Amino acid sequence: MNPVSRDSVVVFFRVHFSHPIFLFCAALVAGLLNSVAGGGSFVSFPALLFTGMPAIPANATNTMAVWPGTVASTVAYRNAFNAQARKLLPPLIGIGIIGGVIGAKVLLVTPQATFLRLIPWLMLLATLLFMAGPRITAWVKGRGAQQKSSLPLTIVGLFLALLISIYIGYFGAGVGILMLSLLALMGMDDIHAMNGVKVFLVSIVNGVAILTFIVARVIVWPQALLMIVASLIGGYAGAYFAQKMNPAHVRWVVVAVGFSMSAYFFAKNWM
Repeated sequence: MNPVSRDSVVVFFRVHFSHPIFLFCAALVAGLLNSVAGGGSFVSFPALLFTGMPAIPANATNTMAVWPGTVASTVAYRNAFNAQARKLLPPLIGIGIIGGVIGAKVLLVTPQATFLRLIPWLMLLATLLFMAGPRITAWVKGRGAQQKSSLPLTIVGLFLALLISIYIGYFGAGVGILMLSLLALMGMDDIHAMNGVKVFLVSIVNGVAILTFIVARVIVWPQALLMIVASLIGGYAGAYFAQKMNPAHVRWVVVAVGFSMSAYFFAKNWM
């Protein structure tokens, strides 16, 4: 039997009167963070858990809530795809679709109790990846300027792309850094094209994961739709204020939130 009960999801169509305000504010902040420095899921995903939503529907609902913002970012990169990016995209898209479905299905058959115990580890991993982001990006730029890809590296890269896509379908936070490192391994050297490919692939993989969640009826739509609106507003506002904010300062705020949430869920689920 699927461990995600339909009844456990339907009950959340009737939420406490304060929950919509709380979730709207959380998604607003998440959208702002995503547009300035990333890491918005460190706010939006725990917010859903704090309302009492079971972990797996919360993860699926959060994926749906932040997905439109990722798609909007893809549009902004539409002119960044160079010949190298267009050559790599077809195999990466195919592998990404397969991996996204696998990751989503693995999530759906994971017992709620098991996923709750995995949450702090997943959030800690995502926080560490996020914190290492600037150094990894610098390595990506340096490697791109020094070395091109070879066939063996491309094959290894496609296998790693499958693993990363499975992770995206299962949880996905912090995956942008992994994707940039993967593209550098595969020989890409234009950071703008790499960011475009990264955002596009994450949108595709999350999209197929969302379709899997929709078929399984685990997305809680009232909360998801409310958070989509809030995250888009936050993303627009963040894009406006980004010129006046120091992204490095915002990044450290996100890291602090990530570590705090990891510590909270370790204390709650492991002690």
